[in-house]
Amino acid sequence: MGKPVNVASVKHLSVFRYPGGKTWFIPWLRRWLGSLKRKPQLMVEPFVGGGVVSLTAVHEKLVSRALIVEKDAAIASVWRACLSSDAARLAGRIRSFPFSQDSIEEQIAEAKRSCDQVEMALSVILLNRIRRGGVMAPGAGILKLGENGNGISSRWYPETLARRVEYIYSIRNQIEFREGDGVGVIKEHCNRKSVVFFADPPYHHAGRRLYTHWQMDHKKLLDELGAVKGDFIITYDDVPGIRRLAAESGFDKARVPMKNTGHALKHELVIGRDLTWIA
Repeated sequence: MGKPVNVASVKHLSVFRYPGGKTWFIPWLRRWLGSLKRKPQLMVEPFVGGGVVSLTAVHEKLVSRALIVEKDAAIASVWRACLSSDAARLAGRIRSFPFSQDSIEEQIAEAKRSCDQVEMALSVILLNRIRRGGVMAPGAGILKLGENGNGISSRWYPETLARRVEYIYSIRNQIEFREGDGVGVIKEHCNRKSVVFFADPPYHHAGRRLYTHWQMDHKKLLDELGAVKGDFIITYDDVPGIRRLAAESGFDKARVPMKNTGHALKHELVIGRDLTWIA
């Protein structure tokens, strides 16, 4: 399958550093959607997380629109703020935030008290930036040395992040966000041939460590996607249990090289009806 993708060569559009993020998949995304007979009218991403796939598909006009879904309320708060009239205020708060351990702790406490959407979104972005690998699950570790010994500020690029918020807002008419059950949203669009589905569910093995909502019925997900009229792709950790489920469903599968946050070479599993485009 060749060398893993150099993620530094891929344009970063998301405000998140997300565990299990799909920046490595972007060249394959272009190849997949380019192989279809018609440009999809809608891409449904039922487990959006950091959202790099849907953002790229819309940005590069590979699809007309995207419907993204997230169950985690914290992650959802950021998407809601970025896609609403609060985006400008969020971008301003990012630019002006006095970054330090103490100010981050104060921000998180104040956001919980106020329940303000922008303050909550800022808190989530801050946590995402100071935790190892961007892991948002309870108990995730905080950066210590970081890059070049810069500690928790290693991943804090306020101007870059503010511009990403502003960009997401600029394409808000092409992205619909919902908080809730992604599998249920698949059912809503299962009979439309003009809709494609990109599903990146919680890792089968490491999900407990990486995500707040990691439990799910993987067989049910494969069954639901197998019933859709449009095309679909699922990405998974390459483990025997998922390989078995894919084989039982009669799906095609391929191992694709990628590098994790520790720069270790790994393979992820790509599942679909027809993966001839990936060869």
